[in-house]
Parts: sequence; C-alpha cells; structure tokens
Amino acid sequence: MKRGFRDKATRRCSTRVRRQGSAAIEFALVGPMMILLLAGMVVYGGWFWLAQSVQSLATEGARAAVGGLDAAEREHLARAFVTDQADAAAGLDPVLVTVSVTSDAQAIRVQVTYDARTNPVMLLAGPLPKPPALIERSATVRIGGY
Repeated sequence: MKRGFRDKATRRCSTRVRRQGSAAIEFALVGPMMILLLAGMVVYGGWFWLAQSVQSLATEGARAAVGGLDAAEREHLARAFVTDQADAAAGLDPVLVTVSVTSDAQAIRVQVTYDARTNPVMLLAGPLPKPPALIERSATVRIGGY
C-alpha cells in the first residue's frame, strides 16, 4: 500500500516539533551555566575595574605628595588628593576609602584600601565565589633626586 501525502506531512511536522523540544531541553541544561558565566564576567570585571581605580588613586596620590616640603605636608597632599578624586573615580564611594601615608627621607608610600562589599556589582555575585571584599593597593614614589 502506498503512503499518502498526509502521512509525509504529518511525519515532517512531528519531526520538527521533536527537534524544537530537544532544543528547549538543551537550553534548559546549558542556560543556567551560561547565565552564571555571564554573571561571573560582570562581577569579576567590575572588581578589576574597582581595583584599577584604587591603584590609580594610590599612584596619583603618591605623585601628588612629592610636591610637599616636609612629611606633614606630603601626607596632607596625598590624603587630600585621594579623598577628592575618590568621589570623581567611577564606582567608588568616598566614605569607604581609607588612606595610609608613610614616608622616610627617600620615598613616600601611599596605601589606599576600599571596602567593596556594598558595591552594586559585588551584590550580583549570588552563588558565585566572590572576589576579595577589601581592595588594597599601594604606590611608592621616590622623593627628589634621580
């Protein structure tokens, strides 16, 4: 007995529906992993952005301090620069920035610490392993001479 047109059309249609169903199942298996991967890229990318901003504050604060005549003025210049620029730096809350300045006769060291726990990017981590909450960066600049 010959198969009719209707049997072929029904078979083609049911094959297409089965393929669409398998794509949905594959996405259900792969989708959550892809979403976690995307969230990880956003969270760690945001953390690296914050870390780079903190490093930039420390470096520029140390460079600004070189102009001071004595240790007290250098410390004041470094702290003032970091606190002023923390407000302008992208994504940093100036209240959460702490500055430590140490100097001797040859160099000045500026250490900037930022608490990133409450940063909106860090709150996206969810079940992902989180990067360190405290970001500490420092910079040392030689005072005078070559």
